[in-house]
Amino acid sequence: MPSSFQPGLINDASGDPGLFIAFAFNRRAIVFDLGDIASLSPRDLLKIGHVFISHTHMDHFAGFDRLLRIMLGRSKTLHVYGPLGFLKNLEGKLSGYAWNLAGNFTHELVIHATEITEAAHITQKYSCLDGFAPVRDALITPPLFQYRDASKILPLHVLSQEPSFHVTACVLDHGIPCLGFSLKENFHINIRKDRLDALGFVPGPWLQGFKQAVYDGRGAARIAPLLEDTHQQKKEFTVQELLGEIAVIRRGQKISYIADSAYKSENTEKMIALAKNADHLFIEAAFLEKDREHAKQKLHLTARQAGEIAGRANARRFTLFHFSPRYQHAKKLFYAEAMEAYQQYFKGIPASPGA
Repeated sequence: MPSSFQPGLINDASGDPGLFIAFAFNRRAIVFDLGDIASLSPRDLLKIGHVFISHTHMDHFAGFDRLLRIMLGRSKTLHVYGPLGFLKNLEGKLSGYAWNLAGNFTHELVIHATEITEAAHITQKYSCLDGFAPVRDALITPPLFQYRDASKILPLHVLSQEPSFHVTACVLDHGIPCLGFSLKENFHINIRKDRLDALGFVPGPWLQGFKQAVYDGRGAARIAPLLEDTHQQKKEFTVQELLGEIAVIRRGQKISYIADSAYKSENTEKMIALAKNADHLFIEAAFLEKDREHAKQKLHLTARQAGEIAGRANARRFTLFHFSPRYQHAKKLFYAEAMEAYQQYFKGIPASPGA
């Protein structure tokens, strides 16, 4: 099944945390955390429409300045999310620069920022044409929750909802509130190439329009497929007719991201709920198990703890990141510890670990 999302760590496992997720066949991306993002090209950065910040320690947030600089002077709307205190931290960054020439911009960059707390979601709007001063009083809304199951236990915050996917979060403890995230495709549309060939249809932009109509629930909308024989008269079909002819609906892809969190009961239960049945879990593992006490003091996970969480969540695949600089060339040791714990809990056939 072709993947709708193409996730990749921005840096190697010892570098600043960050996960860049490109959308297949679409000039779009989202990102979890913004540490050092020098490896991302301007073209990739301009694809980003949503940024989800786990917490505002420098190694998770310093890259916001570069993203801002690349987007200035363009007509863009950027949605950013972060934990308790996020709006104050973001405004500190925005107010750290002089914007006396901002009125000269012919294109407007608008930032919609949302602070996530257990009690409320607080949203503020900033525009480059106003020197990124808050545009209005903050909008405060009660959280929209998604539950792990019918028992209404361990609610997950719904941050962004679109017809094709949604993003959820949980509030974790890293000495300060820290968010973990999951990106979930609502369902996956698998195009049958054998049926395209049999019907004389040629892949093209019309397929993306067809998929979007399916996600939007517009079954009566009409689509004209591109024909192999260009001399044939184009024929229109309803989306519902094409769905039965050329597509198969499957379970959607799920990607989870967990950074910087203490290994303790309430936290681990939240992480497991967030990453439940993930196709790919990206999870921090700052220390090896021999340094478990140091990990506890620093409110980080060990590789073994990360593997246990991945296994208990029944994540099909996991990638470790955020290795402490005290370890050199220890990637094999990290994965050996994690896999030993993972295999004790995982139920099913795992994919190969790693990026």
